[in-house]
Amino acid sequence: MINDQSSMVKAYVRYLKLQRNMSANTLDAYQRDLDKLLLFLNHEGKDVVTLELADLQTFATSLHDIGIGPRSQCRILSGVRSFFRFLQLDGWREDDPSELLESPVLGEHLPEVLSTEEVDRLEASIDVSKPEGHRNRAIIEVLFSCGLRVSELVNLKLSNLYTEEQYVRIFGKGSKERLVPISEKALQELKDWFACRKQLKIKPGEEDYVFLNRRGTHLTRTMILIMIKQQAEEAGIQKTISPHTLRHSFATALLEGGADLRVIQALLGHESIGTTEIYTHIDMSTLREEIINHHPRNMKSKSIQ
Repeated sequence: MINDQSSMVKAYVRYLKLQRNMSANTLDAYQRDLDKLLLFLNHEGKDVVTLELADLQTFATSLHDIGIGPRSQCRILSGVRSFFRFLQLDGWREDDPSELLESPVLGEHLPEVLSTEEVDRLEASIDVSKPEGHRNRAIIEVLFSCGLRVSELVNLKLSNLYTEEQYVRIFGKGSKERLVPISEKALQELKDWFACRKQLKIKPGEEDYVFLNRRGTHLTRTMILIMIKQQAEEAGIQKTISPHTLRHSFATALLEGGADLRVIQALLGHESIGTTEIYTHIDMSTLREEIINHHPRNMKSKSIQ
């Protein structure tokens, strides 16, 4: 066997793409994380065939030392384990040195969530006299009404909008398809945007994308992140938000409205119900109010009064 690190990485990326059916964005993330390990090994004079668990533990410590947060460390180390499992399965190594590699313990992480009133404030703060005004309102409303990932939003096509039936067809992670209902409000915001969109000179090949910039090409995830952060500032919302906040708000609103967790899982496009459970955050004041209003002991005491 030729000890060719470059060949191993190419074979691994090919495996992720063809066998694991990963999207281009996910592949890029895996490669960037793997590059961190390879850079570390190069600096230490080691290679992926001969390194041991102790080397990986030193690498994990180095991630902390350069200021990478625990959640990002977990993601990087998860990718490292995936890489070494592949090397063992594909015959590059006889063992898997990452088998006993531990990740940092994460505390409970509750992402920010926006109330419907805050989403309304966000949209109301947009100046619709500007060319991009109606587009930005539609972006925020579609994210909140449909719970899309930002990558799904930037790739949303006109041909996947079914306005009469009021649903959209989404191609999520691993090109998995799902159908998501879309609200009347979101459809109205899209209608207003489409009236403005007609004025654009659209670049060839971009005609089917729902959301375009002034140059007639589809938006990037970074553009939407910047827009939402700027809009939150203008709306006076103090929370640290991103496009994902609107997805979380969508799921939380459904949960608080009584939707079944399995339904939310299907709408979000999660393979595992465990992933959906991070969206089940209801603050303690809400829980307390539910107990006061609905527990039989409390209901009895209220009836006596």
